[in-house]
Amino acid sequence: MAASVSRAQTPLAPPVPVADSGRVFTLTDMLTYVALRHPVARQAGLLPERALQEVRYARGLFDPNATSKYYGKTLKGKEYFHDWDTQLRVPVWYGFEVKAGFERGTGTYINPENFTSPAGLSYIGLSLPLAQGLLIDERRAAVRQAQALQGLAEAQRRGALNKLLLQAAKDYWDWSLNYRQLELRRQNVLLGDVRFRAVRQRVLFGDLAAIDSVEALGELQKRQAELSQALMEFGNATLVLSNYLWDELQQPLNLPATARPQLLPGPADWRNLPPDSVAALAVLAQQIHPELQKSRAKLSQLGVENRLLRNKLLPKLTLDYNLLQAGQPFSPEKPANLSGSYLENNYKLGVSFAYPLLLRQERAKLQLNRLKQQDTQLQLQQDTREIETGVQTVANNWQALREQLVLQQQVVQNAERLRQGEQIRFEIGESSVFLLNSREAKLLEARQKLSELQAKYAQTQATLRWAAGGIVEE
Repeated sequence: MAASVSRAQTPLAPPVPVADSGRVFTLTDMLTYVALRHPVARQAGLLPERALQEVRYARGLFDPNATSKYYGKTLKGKEYFHDWDTQLRVPVWYGFEVKAGFERGTGTYINPENFTSPAGLSYIGLSLPLAQGLLIDERRAAVRQAQALQGLAEAQRRGALNKLLLQAAKDYWDWSLNYRQLELRRQNVLLGDVRFRAVRQRVLFGDLAAIDSVEALGELQKRQAELSQALMEFGNATLVLSNYLWDELQQPLNLPATARPQLLPGPADWRNLPPDSVAALAVLAQQIHPELQKSRAKLSQLGVENRLLRNKLLPKLTLDYNLLQAGQPFSPEKPANLSGSYLENNYKLGVSFAYPLLLRQERAKLQLNRLKQQDTQLQLQQDTREIETGVQTVANNWQALREQLVLQQQVVQNAERLRQGEQIRFEIGESSVFLLNSREAKLLEARQKLSELQAKYAQTQATLRWAAGGIVEE
């Protein structure tokens, strides 16, 4: 029973027409709506995009950087100096930086180190780390970790989507179960009404005692009360299912009152698991299960961090070399002649060295990283074991439910035979209304139990796919 629809809500029509019934809302329709339009599914879809932007952000550390500075001093009309320095630095993936720039330092009191001719001085050079930062540095580590984050984000997306679809599938089969229970109650009320009328007629003719009419009326009223309860439960199940439905404008949808679920899985769907299916699912889970993928992505990030921290144990030894050219860029005073004598007499060279003597911070960070790796590896082992056990547990439930379904179907058939036999005995006067009602109550109980097992079986099918890490589907 669908709830009233607010102005922001519109009834949902079945996306795919179904033969012989335009009112059947199938599980496939349901999961399609959830995967494409549910807010949680859309939130999960944002995770890979966020990870992509993290990679873009990390790659931005390699963007060229242009800087320019000017210092000048004039006091009481006297010019002391003009110092201008413009530089372009281009980080390269392999750890070094290419740089080019232009300097111009003039004036009476300019620092001799910065003095140039009026035309200025241009240069091109390299800044090369020879120890720490040669094989890996913060920039390369940031890119590698961001790339590992993409795998983590995809695993988180699939995990969130799987969890949502599994719960949606379970609620769908609860809705189908409630619909089946409602139909059984309706049939029971109709049968009780027919019996009450027949018994009352026989009482009037004197074939039955008046107390039999009271017995039939009491049973009818009891069944009507149970029907009212079933109507309420089906309406609530419909409301729960409506929570999963949204349109393309992110407006909530409600199932119409005429919407009906697909039937619970019948005997033709009660299949045995193939002999090697559990082993195949366990192998599949090792490859695609989101929890395992998340742990592996974390290990990848920690591995990059470990390389960086081990590199931090090396000293900082950096070589800077600039090849100088008098004059402005692309307009030198004299054309450069890259001969040996020119290279020997027109350069600026620098070497810097730094090394902490105790390395306590670096060693502590490295040890913390190793502990994190061990923790994540142990968690991965535990998750692997639990997932294997989970797949096997759900497979066992599958097999047990199938056996229970076959037995319960036989129970229903036996209850139907007993009820028919009691009906014949009642018609020939060898039974009573009480006994006939008892047979029908047992039959209803058996049918309800069968429908509950059918719903559990359908839910177990979805749970098995989820346990192996696959997307839940029909």
